[in-house]
Amino acid sequence: MNEVLRQEKKFLISLSQFYRYSHHLRHILPLDAHSDGEGYLIRSLYFDTLDDQDFEEKEDGVELRRKIRLRNYGPDTPFAMLEMKQKQGANQKKRSLRMDREDAQRLIRGEYSVLLRYEESFAAECFALMLGRCYRPKTVVTYRRKAFVAKENKIRVTFDHHLVGTESRFDIFSESLLENSLLDPYLVVLEVKYNGFLLSYIKDMLSECDTGETSVSKYCLGRAVSKHYQF
Repeated sequence: MNEVLRQEKKFLISLSQFYRYSHHLRHILPLDAHSDGEGYLIRSLYFDTLDDQDFEEKEDGVELRRKIRLRNYGPDTPFAMLEMKQKQGANQKKRSLRMDREDAQRLIRGEYSVLLRYEESFAAECFALMLGRCYRPKTVVTYRRKAFVAKENKIRVTFDHHLVGTESRFDIFSESLLENSLLDPYLVVLEVKYNGFLLSYIKDMLSECDTGETSVSKYCLGRAVSKHYQF
C-alpha cells in the first residue's frame, strides 16, 4: 500500500497555454518517465454509493470527503490501482493498492471479496467500506496526462487533456468503450501537487492563469450529464 499526503492546486487553462507552459517546464524540470509526446493515457473507474454520497459531498464542498477509483493506463495494462483520495483541509491524502488485472476485473463486477486476498490493511478497509455502504461503479473517465516532477517538496506538475468518459460500460480494460467528450477539447486541467511550499518559478507560472484556481473534478465531469437530467 502506498500513501501520499500533499497539497493540490487546480486550474483550467487553454490548449495554447498548455503548450507554452510545458515547453518552458521541459527546460527546468524532468518529465515523468511515461510522458513522451502528448503524455500517457489514464483511465479511471469511479465508484460511489447508491445515493451518490461522494458526489453530493463534493458538490456541497464538504470539508472531509473521499472518492474511490480504480485506475489503469490503457486497456493492455496488466494491473490496476485501487485508490482512495480523502480531502483533509488544505491537504489531500491518497492511498493506493496495486491489483492484478484479473482481480481488478472481479472488483469491477462487484466481487469486493477479492480484496480479502491482499494482506494490506487498506484492502480490508476498502472491502468493508465498499460492501457496507453499497458502492457501485458510476463512471469511467479517460484522458492524456503530461507530467513534470521535481525532488524539492515532491512537486508534481500535470497537464490533463482530451477528457472523455462513459456511464454505460465500466470495463476499463476494454478496447471498445463508447466515450463522449467531457470538457472543451481546447481546455486543459493543470494540477500542481506539492508538500510544504512551491518554488518561485512555478508560482510565477500559476499567477499567469487568468481563470484562477478551480475545484474542477474529473469524477463530477463524468457524472455531469446524468446528474443534470435527473428529476
